[in-house]
Amino acid sequence: MGLGMPGLVYVIIPFLFAVGLVRKFREYQWGYCKSKSSLNGKVFIVTGANSGIGKETVRELARRKARVIMACRDLKNAKNAIEEIRRDVSSGELIPMLLDLESLESVRRFAKEVLRDFPNINVLINNAGVSVPVCQHRKTKDGYEINFGVNHLGHFLLTNLLLPRLKDSTSSRIVIVSSMLHERGTIDFDNLNGEKGFAGAGRRMNPAYCNSKLANMLFNIELSKRIEGTGVDSFALCPGFVYKNLFRYSNVKWYHYILFLPVALFFMRTPSQGAQTTLYCATSEELEGKSGLFFRNCNFYGPKMEFDPAVAKKLWEVSENMVGLNNDKSETM
Repeated sequence: MGLGMPGLVYVIIPFLFAVGLVRKFREYQWGYCKSKSSLNGKVFIVTGANSGIGKETVRELARRKARVIMACRDLKNAKNAIEEIRRDVSSGELIPMLLDLESLESVRRFAKEVLRDFPNINVLINNAGVSVPVCQHRKTKDGYEINFGVNHLGHFLLTNLLLPRLKDSTSSRIVIVSSMLHERGTIDFDNLNGEKGFAGAGRRMNPAYCNSKLANMLFNIELSKRIEGTGVDSFALCPGFVYKNLFRYSNVKWYHYILFLPVALFFMRTPSQGAQTTLYCATSEELEGKSGLFFRNCNFYGPKMEFDPAVAKKLWEVSENMVGLNNDKSETM
């Protein structure tokens, strides 16, 4: 015999209650940024600031009276994000500026405008990211593999161009949004652009994206060495599994959402929850002087893989050549 409607109610209600408890416990584990001190007078740059984690990061910085440069590739979307944020946050200053990380020329133009108009930069948050399936064979406007080009090279150039101003604005910080998927990445200096294809390209994870996140980690390691003693700290972080537009390039079918629902319930964070570790790294006073560390769930996290400092150094040097920083140095000599 079936349970009948009353019987189903007695089963479903406890089940939903249990699911809710598990979800709340997961949220507790994810942590949140406890620092609430005023950021009045401080200048923050957030790349990819018009959606997802970036927008929620901007919202909380503005709530604490920061002056936030919203670096976005579409100014209309940036202005729409500002309108949304202003519905519940009236404090802070929100400044939309054009930055297309697919174009090194755009990165240079943005950096030039920032250096011209802002005498101080207190925190640079390298948040923007893409995950474009490798089967699309997409390149940046400079001809680099799109995931590596946007997620690593664009931010690498931006950071280096703004670094002198960050040093003049100490104590200051650089926050690099990476991912736990860096553990699945590899750095093959003979295949940075995917010339030989990507191992595991047909699997669930995007290998090019994983590689770019590993590049973020190595960038943080080498950067922290190069800025030691300057008053600038650098941190990398994993925001967790967040519902956002990162996978907008993927061909997701309707039934995938149904199959994905249990994962979403227990593992997926809202953009606001995903922004907490970014905010922690950008604002928590206790992190001053702890440059080079990696964070997850608003806590220090020791990565499972070992990073070869020689690879980090070589990646820096190769990246300098790829973005033309060596040409900049020769022109200023």
